[in-house]
Amino acid sequence: MKIDVIVDVKTTLGEGPLWDVEQERLYWIDSFDGRVFRATADGRELRAWDVPMKIGSMALRKDGNGAIVALARGFHLLDFKTGDVELIHDPEPDKPENRINDGKVDKQGRFVAGSMDTMESGPNGALYRVDADLNVHKLDDGIIVSNGPCWSPDGSTFYFADSWSGEIWAYDYDQVTGNVCNRRTFTKLDTSTGGAADGSTVDAEGCLWNAQVYDGKVVRYQPDGTVDRIIDMPVKKVTSVMFGGPNLDILYVTSMAKPPLPRFPGDGVLRGSLFAITGLGIKGVPEPRFAG
Repeated sequence: MKIDVIVDVKTTLGEGPLWDVEQERLYWIDSFDGRVFRATADGRELRAWDVPMKIGSMALRKDGNGAIVALARGFHLLDFKTGDVELIHDPEPDKPENRINDGKVDKQGRFVAGSMDTMESGPNGALYRVDADLNVHKLDDGIIVSNGPCWSPDGSTFYFADSWSGEIWAYDYDQVTGNVCNRRTFTKLDTSTGGAADGSTVDAEGCLWNAQVYDGKVVRYQPDGTVDRIIDMPVKKVTSVMFGGPNLDILYVTSMAKPPLPRFPGDGVLRGSLFAITGLGIKGVPEPRFAG
């Protein structure tokens, strides 16, 4: 196993690595600086798009010319050719202290993302689903910091975390309707060192990988929730993970250069880098595109 820095742009809050199997390009975001990045598997041909506010996550659209983006004030469409951003819907106009955060696309092309309390203190967030017709539906609520949405390889189990709950949850996922039910604890984190569950992905063997922010670890969990492997990263503030590369066997890990609140720890010279872990002997699964 080898850990390399492939892009060092010092993202204030790097998040959401996303490998596109069609273009063979890696996307990721800087949540606080409002920017979408794209590069080759080895970090070349760097391109960036600015968005008008903080961004929590993104997913590519089926037409290949843009993305759905979860911005601080609602769901938007980003046109890669023009850079224009168009509002779909703001589900929380009455909650100015919230912003939309982490999100991903299910096998049917629906975008699922949750909101968060920007002070990370109150259960003011919720989980939403954006359908192909651009209608938005609430799936769950009472969440402080929404993070780590992903699905089992067969699409029947949805994983999700409220970072400060100390748990990653599993839901039964209705692939016809896109609704969730039967929320349960998938695994409990060891939070004694100050870490919390951040972004997640699921590999081809059905194991869940989670970036444990402020603890500098990437952890692989078996489908029964037991810890299978722990990777110590060169920085503490790792934020999200995604398999990519031509063979889907490179694990990309984002990180943040500056903590969002003063109580969180700083980091060393590699803070804010995009990392690539090779030699794991494990492959991911292709990420679906948004059908809208």
